[in-house]
This record gives sequence, structure tokens and C-alpha cells, in this order.
Amino acid sequence: MLISSMGSSIANVGLPTLTAAFHASFPQMQWVVLAYLLAVTASVLVMGWLGDRFGRQRLLAWGVLLFSIASLGCGLATQIGWLIAARILQGLGGAMMMANTLALAIQVLPPDRTGRAMGLLGTVSAIGTALGPALGGVLIAAFGWQALFLVNLPLGLLAWGLVQHYLPHTAVAGTVTPGGSLLALLRQRVLMRGLLMSMAVTTVMMTTFIVGPFYLSHGLQLSPRQIGLVMAVGPLVAALSGVPAGRLVDRYGAQFTTAGGLAAVAGGCLLLAILPQRAEVAGYIAGLILLTMGYALFQAANNTALLKGADPARRGLVSGLMNLGRNLGFIVGAALMAAVYGATVKYGDFSPIQASSHGLRITFLLAGMIVLGAMLFLHGNGMRDRQRR
Repeated sequence: MLISSMGSSIANVGLPTLTAAFHASFPQMQWVVLAYLLAVTASVLVMGWLGDRFGRQRLLAWGVLLFSIASLGCGLATQIGWLIAARILQGLGGAMMMANTLALAIQVLPPDRTGRAMGLLGTVSAIGTALGPALGGVLIAAFGWQALFLVNLPLGLLAWGLVQHYLPHTAVAGTVTPGGSLLALLRQRVLMRGLLMSMAVTTVMMTTFIVGPFYLSHGLQLSPRQIGLVMAVGPLVAALSGVPAGRLVDRYGAQFTTAGGLAAVAGGCLLLAILPQRAEVAGYIAGLILLTMGYALFQAANNTALLKGADPARRGLVSGLMNLGRNLGFIVGAALMAAVYGATVKYGDFSPIQASSHGLRITFLLAGMIVLGAMLFLHGNGMRDRQRR
């Protein structure tokens, strides 16, 4: 989980250096990032099904090896096309790891510890995403851009050894086609409900990454260094909240903690819509902390509920669906919420600072409404399920 999440963010910090090294244009450099993300998003479902079909431990080991070999290819690249092709292979390896890690965690641990496992994996994912740019900057300064990718070789070999020695080999689940398995899963109301709620919450979470820097720069007039420090609060809180959130899930159950996580995310959106105009940086950080804690609790609870309730033979495919829903939520958040913020800052006769504050308020009020809609959706479907029983 650490390697695959770090792989999605570590190259970002090296884009200016890579542009100069390869004499490439900015649009070409964007594909260094997009190639990885698109490869993961496009293949994660298939990789989950392949894990169910041929063994999750086997697919995970193959994924680590493919990711490591592709990282070597990235580090040895002499042309931009070569680098982008290697990043696509990295994304395929990352998809193998992401789709099978969660399913294997549920498989090897007793039921009373699955919440903590989901919380811990959420913590590691947050650490990897946050660590990528920081580690990448150090590696570039010390060893050059090649180190951004070659660092994955020792990490990959270590992970491969751990997978081979400590994770069980899973039996082949059967010969069901991926299309047939997927259609069967999409008919399950509980699974679809969980996936839709996950998309809603990740859409809101992405808003903090996209809208936050613009507001901190234009609305609060912070320097790039100050913006970086404020933005680091989110990943830090996510890293610290994962394991405690998982313990709450194990103790109080997934349904109750899912609702609690959604309520905290909605409350964080409300604080972000109101407090920064009054308490400035402290108000923004307070809202961000509450929202991120709610996100960590929701993810641990929702992931636990979906995987524990899934057919053991299809947990790889369910894990792939969960990763796909998460990525789609991030994509929608980046597109939709950025568009809302961009439109609202132009509305009315405001100074730049007032316009940015107005845009933040409208954007996070909309985000809060999305989460409240998810809460009502959860409550309404829960009532119908109880009536059927």
C-alpha cells in the first residue's frame, strides 16, 4: 500500500526537473503523472478479478515485481515516450497491489481485527501520498531525477520477500468471467450503496486538495511555504486517525461508525464554509481536521463493511471496485468542485480576497450538501433493509 500510494505522488515534485532533462513540453510532462493514474483506474477491476481467479498472493507478488521492474525502466529512460510507457507499466503493477491488498487483509485477519486493519492501511496510504513529494524533493537534490523511480527497487524487493514468506497462497476461486462477476456484484444494493457513498466522500475530500491552495493563496494571502504547511495538516491527521478509527469500527460496528464518519465530514464542510472568514488560518485548519478525521473513520468503516459482507471468492473484484470508486470520486472532485469554485469567485462585485472567501463558502456548502445526501441515502436504505427483515 505504501509503495503504490507513493508511486502516485512522488513524480509530481520532479516535473520541472524532468521537463528540463527530457527537453519536453509541459503537456508531455503531465502524462508522466496521468499515465500512472489512468493505468491504475483502467485496470484495477480486472486485477481484482485476476486475484480472485489465480490467487491474490500470486497477483500481489507479480504486481510488486512488475512495479519494481517498471521503476527500473523509468530510471533508465532516455526519451519521454520511454518514460511514459514505463509509468503505464508501473500503474498496472500498482493496480495489482491496490486491488489485492485489502482483500488479503480481510482474508488473513480474524473478524474482530478487520476494522483496525482497514484503518492501518488507510494510514499507510495517507503516509505514502504525503511522503511522495517530500521524499522526491530530497532524492532529486541528492541523486538526480532517476532516484525518484529507482528508490522503488529496494522497497519492492523487501515487499516481494514479505509477500512470499508471510501471506498465504489462495486457491483459485472458479471460472466465472469478470463480466459475469461484475454484473452480479452491481446488483447488490449494499455494495452499490457503499460505493456511491465512497464516491461522494472522496469527491469532498478532493475539494480540500484542489480548492484549498487557491483559497489559502488568494483569500488568506499565505506564502507557498505557509500553504504547504497548512496543506500538510490533512495527510498528518489522516495518518494519525487511521488506527483509532479502525478500533472504533471493531468496537461499535461498521454501520454506526459509517454514519459518524459522514456526520464528521459534513461538519467539517460546514466549518470550512464559515470559520475561515472569521478565524482565518486557524478556522481553516479546524475545519480541515474535522473533515479529515471523518474521512478516516468513514473509509475504515465502509471498507470493512463492504469486504466483510462480500463473497470471499469475489473479494478481489470488490476491492477493485472500491479503488475504482475512490479514484472516480477524486476525478469528479477535481473537475466539479474546481469548476464550482472558479465560477463562484467570478460572481458579484468582490475584491480578490472577498471573491476567494465567497467561492470557498459556496463550494464547501455544496460539498456538505453532497455528504448530507449520502447520510440520508444511508439512513433511508437502512430503514428499508430493516423493514424487509
